[in-house]
Amino acid sequence: MTGLGGRWVAPLVAASTAVLVALLGGLLTRLDGWYFALSKPAFQPPDWLFGPAWTIIFLLCVLAALDVWRRALRPDQRRLVLVLFAVNGVLNVAWSGLFFFLKRPDLALVEVAVLWLSVLSLVVTLGRHSRRAGLMLLPYLAWVGFAAALNLAIVRLNAPFVGG
Repeated sequence: MTGLGGRWVAPLVAASTAVLVALLGGLLTRLDGWYFALSKPAFQPPDWLFGPAWTIIFLLCVLAALDVWRRALRPDQRRLVLVLFAVNGVLNVAWSGLFFFLKRPDLALVEVAVLWLSVLSLVVTLGRHSRRAGLMLLPYLAWVGFAAALNLAIVRLNAPFVGG
């Protein structure tokens, strides 16, 4: 038995980071009276679908990160991958904070565009090193694009917002 040698460090760090981002985002997501009172578009999926969708997305992110990490990238390439995932994680959590915690879908709409660009940068950067890793992130890109469309519709149906 080898214990927690180098072979397990990257998977543990990647999985732990994904869980941390999911937990922080979940803590900021409040499905309360304010949320339920919002007018929502006809294409809004049921609330129960978001948890499984995000679980799949986070799993694909971990697998994509590990796929690229194991390709023995140069240190500068590895740093770039870490920075891109760190920025993406902060933006992911920030969207939940803006939309649900601060009750500012209007600000979240601006932020989701930056989040989408951060996912696109991950798709492109990881895709340069592993086509498979880039493809694994496409559902994330699509989901954030869909979330942006939902966010826009909610802003149009409910504006103005003045904070929670």
